[in-house]
Amino acid sequence: MKTSTQPPTILDALADPAIFGALFPVATWAAWRAFLVAVFGLKATKAERDLILQCTGCTSLPARQASAVFCVVGRRGGKSRIAALLAVFLACFRDYRNILTAGERGVVMLIASDRKQAGVLKRYVSGLLQAVPMLQQLVVGETTEGIQLTNRVVIEIHTASFRAVRGYTVVAAVLDELAFWPSDDAANPDVEIINALKPAMATVPEALLVAISSPYARRGALYQAYRDHFGKASGPLVWQADTRTMNSTVPQSVIDQAYVEDAASAAAEYGAEFRRDVESFIACEVIDSCVVAGQYELPPEAGLRYWGFVDPSGGSQDSFTMGIAHHAHGLTVLDLIREVTPPFSPEQVVTDFTDTLRRYGLTQVTGDRYGGEWPREQFRKHGVEYLLSTHAKSDIYRDLLPLLNSTTITLLDHPRLLAQLGQLERRTARGGKDSIDHPPHAHDDVINSAAGALVLAACASARAPLAFLSEGRWIGPSPAPQLDAPWRTVTTPTLIEQGVTMARRAVKAVVRAVSPASVPTRKIIAPVPYRSIETIERLDEGVRSPDEQERLDEHYVQRQRSRKPSDLEQYLRAGHVYFPGDQIVRTDNLQDVLEAIRLKFKHWR
Repeated sequence: MKTSTQPPTILDALADPAIFGALFPVATWAAWRAFLVAVFGLKATKAERDLILQCTGCTSLPARQASAVFCVVGRRGGKSRIAALLAVFLACFRDYRNILTAGERGVVMLIASDRKQAGVLKRYVSGLLQAVPMLQQLVVGETTEGIQLTNRVVIEIHTASFRAVRGYTVVAAVLDELAFWPSDDAANPDVEIINALKPAMATVPEALLVAISSPYARRGALYQAYRDHFGKASGPLVWQADTRTMNSTVPQSVIDQAYVEDAASAAAEYGAEFRRDVESFIACEVIDSCVVAGQYELPPEAGLRYWGFVDPSGGSQDSFTMGIAHHAHGLTVLDLIREVTPPFSPEQVVTDFTDTLRRYGLTQVTGDRYGGEWPREQFRKHGVEYLLSTHAKSDIYRDLLPLLNSTTITLLDHPRLLAQLGQLERRTARGGKDSIDHPPHAHDDVINSAAGALVLAACASARAPLAFLSEGRWIGPSPAPQLDAPWRTVTTPTLIEQGVTMARRAVKAVVRAVSPASVPTRKIIAPVPYRSIETIERLDEGVRSPDEQERLDEHYVQRQRSRKPSDLEQYLRAGHVYFPGDQIVRTDNLQDVLEAIRLKFKHWR
């Protein structure tokens, strides 16, 4: 009697109680058996055929093994155990010795977003090998990095880096949770890794790439494969199924409750639908148009005013970063990026950063509210004032977008900066409000500092001295500016009658919305009347000596102390606004008054 030399299929291994039969009972793993039938092009039962057509969107069954599989399945669907099963089967039940040269080993790569997550998948693999006696005999040795087998195959864990997968002969690769891979090395890390894996698998017949993940945003390699190949017989196999389809043991009540709490999130987590409330914030083409190739840092120049922004860290997890920028000749320029990755001494980093700030002539730096008083105290020790940003980072990114789209900023050729900028995503909350942030498990320390500095510099350049034209006459400090100077002018509109209470509320609302916390409340100046109309007329003619300016400032303080509501009402109707130490603004429109205040105090330093 002849003995069959045909190697066993994965269904044979699942059916054999001595191999995987006891570990993957048919009753609870029937849907995944259909998935494996589709992956390897095996003969299917009618129930399996119906499920394959449903989950692949195709009209016919695959006739042969796929070269690449993208599996989009909801949470708790059993993805990791099936990924481990595929890794063990491809490593132990196929013979690659005829394609391996002397000293060469075939590698089954387990790739995840970080080493810890890849280690979870490796534990599943190790558990399968230890649970089957005949497979346990194949194990030569095991380390935290991988498992070496007697057939010259190694099962290794790798992190999501396109550089780390080069130089291997890859017989199979399992990409775990592909949709959530972060990276600071490339704007599209998943695509780069897959592109790097293809040459490593090119010389291996029937090499298999398996990307298995729950879905996230409609971008990246997983979504691209779904968009281009779902429902098509040619190309990679794309499988999409919700949690209950693949694992009926998950209680329906748990899923229903998730939909009640957050339908958009539950549709992705359990329904395996790509999220429509998460979008890429900025296109890569826009970023590329703002980058100066080969420009990594700019030295300080005399005559330029610089702006600094820091993103502090405690030194154990996140990076401590700093950005410096300036505005000149119509462009906002990123001059410098500093990043110190953990572990580090926060006090030493502050010392180094303050030295750099002083080189650029900076005695102030802006940052967020991290650490309470600690950052302010540390920077103050070195003679640098730490100002609290009044804008959340989502608002800073939103202000950065028009600067990028209009190419009025220049970015440094900094890989981590560009990668983090490219990874930013816009999310829509249940209430309809948008927010901009980094993807889950990713970072935005570098782009946060860079964006903060750029927005500060750009807004400072937009805060030109205020001036108004009244009946064709120039009203402002002497002398009148040249035509190319950045002065804002408006013509006198029709008088708008407003009550004092409404005017006060409007002024306070504008000030709260646009004034950073660095501006003390006592510096927020509401419109107040002058002592006499003759004083205003003299200033209208450009006559303002230093002594007169000082006298007017003192008069302003006195009037501010004794001001009554009727004064403000009368003054608003007269149409005069005064900013001590700066200039006269005259208008008979309350809206212009409020706009003047808004422009004056927006991003005030």
